[in-house]
Amino acid sequence: MLAVHARYRGSSMHRADLVKRSAQALATLDGVDDFTILGVEDICTVVDSPSSVCEVVMALLADGDWAVGIGLCPGATDKAVARATASGALGRSARAGQVRAKTDVRARKSEADDIAAAFGLLGYVLHKRTAEGREATSLVRSGYNQNEAAEQLGISKQAMSQRLQAAGWTAESAGWQLAVRLLERGNQA
Repeated sequence: MLAVHARYRGSSMHRADLVKRSAQALATLDGVDDFTILGVEDICTVVDSPSSVCEVVMALLADGDWAVGIGLCPGATDKAVARATASGALGRSARAGQVRAKTDVRARKSEADDIAAAFGLLGYVLHKRTAEGREATSLVRSGYNQNEAAEQLGISKQAMSQRLQAAGWTAESAGWQLAVRLLERGNQA
């Protein structure tokens, strides 16, 4: 079982509303349970697949104001255990843009560390991205090919290719695949 716990670390004066809206939006992603809102800044959910974990974490990293904890509980059936593991991964001192992972199997700590490292690299790629790069990668991630995405943006295929290259799309794609594989391994009983 997999869980994600996120803590808002931004400076919004209306943080409780922002956290609530974020939880509602993230819960619409495939394979994501409704979020539990924990206090003013924290949200937590159970997800059904490594891909769903990646979708949630990438959305939070792209926002830039969230610290994220991932809980891996291979073979667990109790959602409360998975949520508690994710909360334990996050810890009190987590900073915006930081992702930590924890497993309930102590002998597999290095797998959790590798997952956190993969998301650290993905966060770096996302942090360096321009608005145009976010727009281009969003279209490609949602299923458009480069020609279709270029047409949607009203730019040439060559300009689209340049935007994707500058946005680190290749690195993001590779990092995504790596994160999914690491999560799959870490969640095997």
